[in-house]
Amino acid sequence: MKEIIEGVRRFHSEVFPKKRQLFATLAQGQRPAALMISCGDSRVDMQLVTQCEPGHLFGFRNAGNIVPPYGALLGAACATIEYAMEALQIPNIIVCGHSDCGAMRGLLSDDLASQMPTVAQWLRFADVPRQLVMREPHASTASRLERLVKENVLTQIEHLKTHPSVAVRIARGEVQLHGWVYDIARGSIEAYDYGAARFTPLTADPIPHATPLPRLQLAEVQA
Repeated sequence: MKEIIEGVRRFHSEVFPKKRQLFATLAQGQRPAALMISCGDSRVDMQLVTQCEPGHLFGFRNAGNIVPPYGALLGAACATIEYAMEALQIPNIIVCGHSDCGAMRGLLSDDLASQMPTVAQWLRFADVPRQLVMREPHASTASRLERLVKENVLTQIEHLKTHPSVAVRIARGEVQLHGWVYDIARGSIEAYDYGAARFTPLTADPIPHATPLPRLQLAEVQA
């Protein structure tokens, strides 16, 4: 706790004075560039990884970067998504998983429900990716975990689409969805490419994203 308090003191005496104008602007309101749904793991700091200043990311963190389908569990996740879409009109949503995820590792365990029943109940929203990887024959635990992290990101993106506030803005072409996996040891990110149906380095150009065509554009293509 001492280190945390010392950090607050350094922020107030050293960091804040250098960014006084930024914080004065932020005090008037926020216009985030993205809703970042990431894991609560202490090793995962997406503001640090993206090198964004305060005000750029509207964050929601939880065990396993889970997004419950709309109506399945009305709570913090649903309220955060709705507020981000309706009140803030955020143009991007990023679902970010990461390597060595404890929540995903727990999904591969047979005794999670007995040890941490509340966590197990929360992670039921990742049951589809769990079943996918568990049905792969002869796969090692390490390879299953790596695959599970990616499959979970894709599943949570599908859950996002069930939220009316997201679905409407996708249809109008007003929001882009992004599926990321952050590698802690390498400091690198892979992003899901909807067109190629695979994860690719985020350094790729154009920037890979996981957004289906908006309905209006899709109708024009079909015509």
